[in-house]
Amino acid sequence: MKKTLIVLAFSLLASNATAAAKLKVVTTTSDIAAIMREVGGERIGVTSIARGYQDPHFVEPKPSFLLLLRDADLLAVIGLDLEIGWLPPLLDQSRNNSIRRGSAGYLDLSQGVEILDRPKGSVDRSMGDVHPLGNPHYWLDPANAVRMAIQIEKKLSELRPSDATYFRERLNAFKLKMSDADKRWRAALAPFRGAKIVTYHNSWPNFVRRYGLDVVGYVEPKPGVPPSPAHIFSLINTMKEQKVKLILMEPYFDSKTPQSIADRTGAQLVVIYPSVGGAKSGSDDYFALFDMNVGNIVKALR
Repeated sequence: MKKTLIVLAFSLLASNATAAAKLKVVTTTSDIAAIMREVGGERIGVTSIARGYQDPHFVEPKPSFLLLLRDADLLAVIGLDLEIGWLPPLLDQSRNNSIRRGSAGYLDLSQGVEILDRPKGSVDRSMGDVHPLGNPHYWLDPANAVRMAIQIEKKLSELRPSDATYFRERLNAFKLKMSDADKRWRAALAPFRGAKIVTYHNSWPNFVRRYGLDVVGYVEPKPGVPPSPAHIFSLINTMKEQKVKLILMEPYFDSKTPQSIADRTGAQLVVIYPSVGGAKSGSDDYFALFDMNVGNIVKALR
């Protein structure tokens, strides 16, 4: 009995040591967290601040976030000022200098991906919530997801050289899995290449470019600006003229106005999810998210 207890005690100690050895990673969004898990596997622990069902531009700070950031070994962000409204105060109050911009524990994934919609000339508030550094929804292109994974693998290996081989093997497996999945999504959407659609917010430039959809208008007249009656009237006329049959909207916007537009044009309003975990089920990782969104788009266009 005594021997059994000793063995059990050593097992618990070993288990606790393994758990303590995991890199503590905090991400600003669930999408980074999902890709981080693909590369980091069981050697890291990952927590996302923003939930998939939230608009990542607007996250309400909570005391629990300070604890996460205080203890983090690595902070990974989307960048391009996506988190500018809520992350800096949390970082200041966390007092964790090892995860500040410029430190080894800070990873801005926008530095190694393809960015679209970079404004030309000066940007001011009259243009709405335009991001002066470019559109931050770059993760919605599988090619950029791979670029994110490459940066993640490099950073994790830098922080934990002893696990570099493990991270590299998982990165290679992720690349292969993504290649196969992207072929599947391309094939599913190929019959609808060039289809004209409307989206609520300009969240999807990377996605529509990759899969050949044509966005001819937005429910928002400018990013973050509610639609006026004049804009709605103009958008309805455009949709009728160009025979637009699909409006896509994110889950955190009010469906009343886009549904009214859909009713008056004969279009279908479809909610699709920009982030992992945005739906109550079926979007638990990056691949499931795209399977769901692509499937719903195909169903609507068919």
